[in-house]
Amino acid sequence: MVRQAHLEWTIQSTTRPVVVVGAGPAGLMVANLLRRADVPCVVLERGTREYIETRPRAGMLEDRSVRMLEQHGLADRLLTQSDTHSACEFRVNGEAHELNYSDLSEGKLHYVYPQQEVVKDLVAQYLASGGDIRFEVTDVELHDVLDDKPSVSWTAKDGNRHRLDCSFIAGCDGFHGVTRKSIPEGAVEEFTHQHGIGWLSILAEAPPSTEKVIYALHDDGFAGHMLRSPTVSRFYLQVPVGENVDNWPDEKVWAELKKRLALRDSDWSLTTGPIIEKRVLDMRSHVVEPMRYGRLYLLGDAAHIITPMGGKGMNLALNDAEVFADAIVSYYDHKSTTGLDDYSAICLRRVWRAQEFSQWMVDLIHRNEQPFMSRLGHARLQHLIESPAAAAAFAQDYVGASYSGTGLYEATATRE
Repeated sequence: MVRQAHLEWTIQSTTRPVVVVGAGPAGLMVANLLRRADVPCVVLERGTREYIETRPRAGMLEDRSVRMLEQHGLADRLLTQSDTHSACEFRVNGEAHELNYSDLSEGKLHYVYPQQEVVKDLVAQYLASGGDIRFEVTDVELHDVLDDKPSVSWTAKDGNRHRLDCSFIAGCDGFHGVTRKSIPEGAVEEFTHQHGIGWLSILAEAPPSTEKVIYALHDDGFAGHMLRSPTVSRFYLQVPVGENVDNWPDEKVWAELKKRLALRDSDWSLTTGPIIEKRVLDMRSHVVEPMRYGRLYLLGDAAHIITPMGGKGMNLALNDAEVFADAIVSYYDHKSTTGLDDYSAICLRRVWRAQEFSQWMVDLIHRNEQPFMSRLGHARLQHLIESPAAAAAFAQDYVGASYSGTGLYEATATRE
């Protein structure tokens, strides 16, 4: 009876300190952390619960992200069902070179756990605690974000229009979402970089052919083999910019993957299976500075887009969520605006370090149309393979930099 009364109150309320737009990893992490701190919020999501819990996305969590989820009681299923990785493999001219980054980073690991499973866990935890998520909302609008009391309006799935007054808005609805687009042109600075390459992304019902991530450098272009589950694998193929996915029938995909991932003098073989997703990725990077506009704070893909190289995207989103939630709790518990004032600067230090590392990896293992740049990539990779110092620096960046409890970047070795 008590819980039912509480749910009725949350539905009828017309004000909430924080409105979270978007139920991805960033938005759901913010919602859970605020819920645990007794700061009321509501989450608005345009998709259905089934959609966000089943949409295939990224799958690599850094050690720090897992420790953060564990600290807040949000990692139970992750810790029992994920696979841990301690090494990756570079393949060059048919030769395999393993790099054990865990040994070089004080035992830190990667956890392979699909993003949709993270979302499923965070949704379940938030709703079980009495949290409020409105699914299938449309026509979201932000109002008066420069004032002390902004508001958000939307159309519910029943067609009725709703509006919530609030103190803060967390924009967690991605690059194409309404929150970033609500900022007037010129009010923030936006940095964009097109990497000049395309990726064909393939998701297949095929058991992994490896126990570690494979990055293959081939004369015809990069190929990657990423693990997702015991029965599903993710693959990437470098393709020309603007490539049409229709040019890649399944038979051609498997033939090209086998060729680029092949090893000389080895009985290793690629496991194939039904392809369940095939799309061409827009390989670009994008950063918004600052990551706020008035009472609107941008998190995750709404604030920054990064290539899949190095598996940083979901980890950056979770870091944004922790920094933002800590700032909100400090504001209500201690009447301090320091965390909110510093939010953007704190997050951007990590964002730009991740962008630099991702760009470095792009240059490292992709065939470049400029022969000079391709030769530089070969030289860098050879140095990484042969130099213990270079390998140690790579390991620190690859597994995730060291951070203090406030999210501030502490130290990372410089790659040689």
